[in-house]
Amino acid sequence: MSSKSIIEVSNLGKCYEIYSEPRDRLKQYLAQGLAKLGNYQSKKYYREFWALQDVSFSIGKGETVGIIGQNGSGKSTLLQLICGTLRPTTGEANVQGRIAALLELGAGFNPEFTGRENAYLNAAILGIPREAMESRMQDVLDFSELGDFLDQPVKTYSSGMYARLAFAVAIHVDPEILIVDEALAVGDARFTAKCMRRIKDIQAQGSSILFVSHDVGSVRTLCQRAIWINQGKLIDDGDVFPVTGRYTAYMFRDEVADEHASQIADANAGMDTPTTDSPQSLVEENSLKPITHWGSQVGIIKSAEIVDEHLAQKNVFSWGERLKVVIEVDIPKDLPLENISLAFSIKDLKGTDLIVSTTHDFDKLAFVDSGNVKVLFEFTNHLTEGKYLLVVAVENRQHRDIHYYEYIEGAQYFASESEHRMFGLFQPSIKKSSIQLTP
Repeated sequence: MSSKSIIEVSNLGKCYEIYSEPRDRLKQYLAQGLAKLGNYQSKKYYREFWALQDVSFSIGKGETVGIIGQNGSGKSTLLQLICGTLRPTTGEANVQGRIAALLELGAGFNPEFTGRENAYLNAAILGIPREAMESRMQDVLDFSELGDFLDQPVKTYSSGMYARLAFAVAIHVDPEILIVDEALAVGDARFTAKCMRRIKDIQAQGSSILFVSHDVGSVRTLCQRAIWINQGKLIDDGDVFPVTGRYTAYMFRDEVADEHASQIADANAGMDTPTTDSPQSLVEENSLKPITHWGSQVGIIKSAEIVDEHLAQKNVFSWGERLKVVIEVDIPKDLPLENISLAFSIKDLKGTDLIVSTTHDFDKLAFVDSGNVKVLFEFTNHLTEGKYLLVVAVENRQHRDIHYYEYIEGAQYFASESEHRMFGLFQPSIKKSSIQLTP
């Protein structure tokens, strides 16, 4: 294990034996016994299911890593193997440091014990003496907001109360590694925001964090790196922005393939493979390439750029300057014109949407006929000094769930500059006035 790594995962795999009928388990047990007595070759009465297979990576001290993937992809299995609550079939996971983990609801809790008793139990498992934990119980109570329920059996808790207790205990046992496996998804919005703030505090203290979430925005905000697991295999590992962008493209492409299979087959026969580069070349090979580029009609966006009020092409704009986003598309004849919308957004380099607009917010596009169309969005640049990127898309807004004909994240990279020092990300022009108060 590298001296710089706090978690080292090597060729990790977990296989489960799936039996069609209960009696097959007995047959397998007898066959294995006979095989040990002689040269009898044991027959398999089960099929193998690999929840995780041949996964390798390392995590350094102080890193915050997002684990992303669809339900059933193997994320929870991976975390349980790292925590030691599951034994691997192949490979190993070496961990240095105290782990505090929020796995599935109720994991590590005795339902007959009270919340307080479970807090002491979890602390003891992690090597924290009862005396030390007693001094922290008031902090656990204050953070969890459980009140008198702290001294009630946890079997009486709701799922949200489970999450409150689990998180409050985890952050008060001085973790060197914090693992959060979607346990916060059951909490209310206020408590989830409170937990996210505390995670950032733990992050600032130098602890390593593994964070599982289906919310790509949260992963991008919190993590510097992302690991994408799919069907038990590691698909991508690298900088959080391109990895989550590629994952998002995959998720939408999968949906498009199901709902518009015939259309995609005709219009974009290559959709079975990503329209972006491979994972490794995608990560920082060329920072000016689109991070993701996908859709059921890739190629209908002919150009997209940000220009000044005189339509001059630039990559650096001043604060307060009038800007225009120009999108030119070529609409195929077979697309329903009445539901088409052109959209853009401005993101920072962490992937946070700062400005978003679409023709759907205004009057519907008055397409006279299919063919070449150019749309201009005009606004004042109130972005503070920094680097940003342009996202453009052609949408079908017929239903509540938006279908993307084409989506380009990173159509143009640009910078905003200012003669004055500004704070935050977005600074509108603010007027000041004073009122004379009578004594």
